Amino acid sequence: MFDLNQNIPLVLSLVFIIGGLVALSWSADRFVDSSARLARAFGVSPLIVGMVIIGFGTSAPELAISVLSSLAHESNLSLGNAYGSCTFNIAAILGLSALVWPLKVKPAVTFFAVPLLLGVTALSYVLVRDMDFARCNGVILLAAFAVIMPLYCWFDQMKGKDRKKEASPAAVEVAVPARPRPALKDFVLLVVGLVLLVVSSHLLVWGCVDFARDILHVSPLLIGLTIVAAGTSLPELASAIASARRHQHEFVIGNIIGSNLFNTLGVVGLAGTISPFRDFSPYIVSRDLPVMALLSLALGFFGLNWRKPLASGRISRGEGAIWVAVFAVYWVVMILQETGHWPW
Repeated sequence: MFDLNQNIPLVLSLVFIIGGLVALSWSADRFVDSSARLARAFGVSPLIVGMVIIGFGTSAPELAISVLSSLAHESNLSLGNAYGSCTFNIAAILGLSALVWPLKVKPAVTFFAVPLLLGVTALSYVLVRDMDFARCNGVILLAAFAVIMPLYCWFDQMKGKDRKKEASPAAVEVAVPARPRPALKDFVLLVVGLVLLVVSSHLLVWGCVDFARDILHVSPLLIGLTIVAAGTSLPELASAIASARRHQHEFVIGNIIGSNLFNTLGVVGLAGTISPFRDFSPYIVSRDLPVMALLSLALGFFGLNWRKPLASGRISRGEGAIWVAVFAVYWVVMILQETGHWPW
């Protein structure tokens, strides 16, 4: 589509980065909304709409960027975007959400979802530790995704039933049916959203690669782990903070867990299957994946009710502050390492 190796002016790089992030967010929203409306119009179940269409849509920016980066042989940007989003999701989004309001954590999260995240992270580590991610490794991740995501959907559905049982009549929000609109309009918006999603992702990747290589003289991995990862996760951040203010704790945590599973298995798996990862930074193995595992473990540690393990726990504001502080230290170390200023 575009030549990513072609040098472009600084102003154009910034336009591609900022405009790409804005267009990416808008197109993802249009794509998700139109897909959901069409699914309802054709009688697709709400579970499929919520778990598959909406779940895919919220991670569509990460998927588009990682796949296009992989096709452009920018393995560091592709992996940095996927793994950086996972780190941002837990440390920044859950940390800031807990600062807004302490998060209630049910035992199912501690004893089911967290071990699932740790297992997926361990599998990712095994597949990338030799610094040669072949297509068969991507197939392994996609196969794991095909098994684990339906399992997680079932798990989340069970939690949804529990929420309905526990909610008081006053606390249950009544869904107002969306105003109907022609299916043709939804189909047009679906196509427009999908096309813009691909184009904006490509422009964003192009701008980031050029900005990292020719302006900042840093690796695309750093851009992927910071600007791109944070930028594609900003809608989730706004949604999570709003949900925390409404005390919708399980929505905050469940969305982050589902997103991390999708990014680690689906995004990396599909990108690596289409175009194998080569010559990526060893810091992905020695720094980024271990930090992901540590943050996932902290979710279980902070969320466990130590006095009554089978009762719900709580992530306090202090623990949220620890997450944010760890994230800040991680970013500082990462920037120093990627810019060659790390003393050790």
